[in-house]
Amino acid sequence: MPSMLVIATTAVPDHLRGALSRWTNEVVPGIFVGSVSARVRDQLWQAVTATVGNGAAVLVHPAPTEQGYAIRTTGTRRRVPAEFDGLTLIRMTAPKLKEMQSPS
Repeated sequence: MPSMLVIATTAVPDHLRGALSRWTNEVVPGIFVGSVSARVRDQLWQAVTATVGNGAAVLVHPAPTEQGYAIRTTGTRRRVPAEFDGLTLIRMTAPKLKEMQSPS
């Protein structure tokens, strides 16, 4: 049975965006929404994780949880899903500090 999914992408290759748009609609740049089976959803996510490169992606889909959805991420992001008491919360990681340059 098809269910809704949302995939948000940041700085991914154009060919990945094209592949996602075959199964979903790109409602705004980098945000893909569609209604697909669990099998297609998992295959799409496998393609995303294999080709995300230096970018990042987030998948939100229905799941039998207290919140009613599950979150999957790939790539480097400051926002990281964290499990807390049966709920998925978003934890912010500290920004990477640039190395201080020594004076010449």
